[in-house]
Amino acid sequence: MAPPDFQPLIAALLDGDHRQAARETSRLRDAGVPAELIVRDGIEEAMGRLDEKCTVEEFNLLEIMLAGRAVMAATRELFPLGTGPSPSRGTVILATLEGDVHDLGKNVVRMVLIGRGFHVVDLGRDQPVENVVGAAEREQAIAVLISGLLTTMVPQVQRVKEVLARRGLGHVKVLAGGAALKQATAEQLNVDYVAQTAFDGAHYLDRLAQLGQPVRHEEETHEQP
Repeated sequence: MAPPDFQPLIAALLDGDHRQAARETSRLRDAGVPAELIVRDGIEEAMGRLDEKCTVEEFNLLEIMLAGRAVMAATRELFPLGTGPSPSRGTVILATLEGDVHDLGKNVVRMVLIGRGFHVVDLGRDQPVENVVGAAEREQAIAVLISGLLTTMVPQVQRVKEVLARRGLGHVKVLAGGAALKQATAEQLNVDYVAQTAFDGAHYLDRLAQLGQPVRHEEETHEQP
């Protein structure tokens, strides 16, 4: 049996063609390719190539926005809202921090976690640390997930656990991921875990969910305009 061809999906994502991205995702899924492989070898491969271009000097917001729409179309094809296990495994807060408008990786993580039964509160991009911590307190979250493309975000990421602790939330785990952040160690970022892929982070949360933290039962999105 020939190995799956992810190149048409990758090309559609990089072109920002959301309709073609959905069609290619459906083709792979119907051919029996596991969702984890489609995310890892298709969606995350495309994001990795785009991330390499998104340095401060080559930052192209329109290109990122179009690719982001295509990523969402592909991930919705894999994990349609309202399907899969009921969201009862714990609440997680998802965001990119203030000054970073990157949300490609965050969107994939959101869909993967919803598909695995987590209640995801997505605050969107460009969020102050205090907003993220406030949401973790309000939603009784088991974890905060921070996605980052730009290395300039590192000092803010390093503050998250400190602010959580000041609010009496030292038990809430902090995960970091994304092109810039996954180059650092957990100690350097002052976080509990650095996820190399969306599924890597999901596996960590799978283990965390077994600790019996409080849970919620509906999926919410509080995307900022």
